Amino acid sequence: MIKREFAELPLHTGKAPQWLFQRMKKLSREIILLFYMENKIDDFIQKLSDPFWFQALGCVLGFDWHSSGLTTTTGSALKEALREIPDDIGLYIVGGKGKTALNTPQEIIKISEKKSIDPDKWIFISRIVARVDNNALQDGYQLYTHFLVFTENDKWCVIQQGMNEKNNYARRYHWLGDETKSFVEDPHKGIISERFENYVLNLVSKESKKAQETITYLFQEKPEEITKLWEKVSLRLPAYHPITVKEIKPENLKTVLLKNYENPPKDFQDLILREGVGAKTLRALALISELVYGNPASIKDPARFSFAHGGKDGHPYPVDKRNYDKSIEILEKAIKKAKLGRKEEIETLKKLSFFFKI
Repeated sequence: MIKREFAELPLHTGKAPQWLFQRMKKLSREIILLFYMENKIDDFIQKLSDPFWFQALGCVLGFDWHSSGLTTTTGSALKEALREIPDDIGLYIVGGKGKTALNTPQEIIKISEKKSIDPDKWIFISRIVARVDNNALQDGYQLYTHFLVFTENDKWCVIQQGMNEKNNYARRYHWLGDETKSFVEDPHKGIISERFENYVLNLVSKESKKAQETITYLFQEKPEEITKLWEKVSLRLPAYHPITVKEIKPENLKTVLLKNYENPPKDFQDLILREGVGAKTLRALALISELVYGNPASIKDPARFSFAHGGKDGHPYPVDKRNYDKSIEILEKAIKKAKLGRKEEIETLKKLSFFFKI
């Protein structure tokens, strides 16, 4: 097998055709059931958090390897597939693209009303990972897709995607609960992008720890003093910082600082969850941290590259509907027989998978 070092993910317009999405949903359902039958739902969560495996899953479902739509369509197919599976398997997927992503808290609350789960915990995780990837990690990609996958036994992963409006490429962010020791220190399982960016303000890098402490400290100082510091800093911005004085208005910065002055954040994680503390505020304070206090934040791009292959749009070949339906049929039959205690076909599938391991 030829390994590819990276995948280009150009943004594709339009939607997956219904004939394909319906098949993606059915095949997703059978794949989820296979994990459930093997008592490996936790493994399923772990695999979804792996950018390589998720990309391959999207290709198995019939989406183009190089399309940014793979993320949204694969996530949506999995989410829709769960609607056709009894919820006693204890697996949940919330979120989606655009407005659907914004309704994630309401989806969590709806699930909590039926199941004995703590909605606040999952709403917090959904919020913090979105704030990190949109504000604390400033790489030029604005989030537009957000999926939170979790179980009743507290296993979880998050898959998010952002768009760079300048080059029309996407970047995908993966999180895994079991490996997230801190939400603000190297928290990602992996980040997939078409390319490395030359400058990324990464305030959640381990190298940015001092900068985090300085930025949090600045919220305890008088807003007028910090505004004066910004005015001085803005006169000598380093050439490598992709930021202009026009981007950050001193009055807006002062407003945010005043709002938090009486009740300053206890730490950086608390800070990025505060209302009004967005990307521009963090950039301004990061520059003050570097130029005034000598504590620079990391500017290294944390993205990794991925590879895969597939074909909704006919690359490398059109989706073969007949074979696609046959695959769904084979899995359906294997699962039905396994429920009756006949696991021969599932065991055969396991043996076949051996030949495709890298």
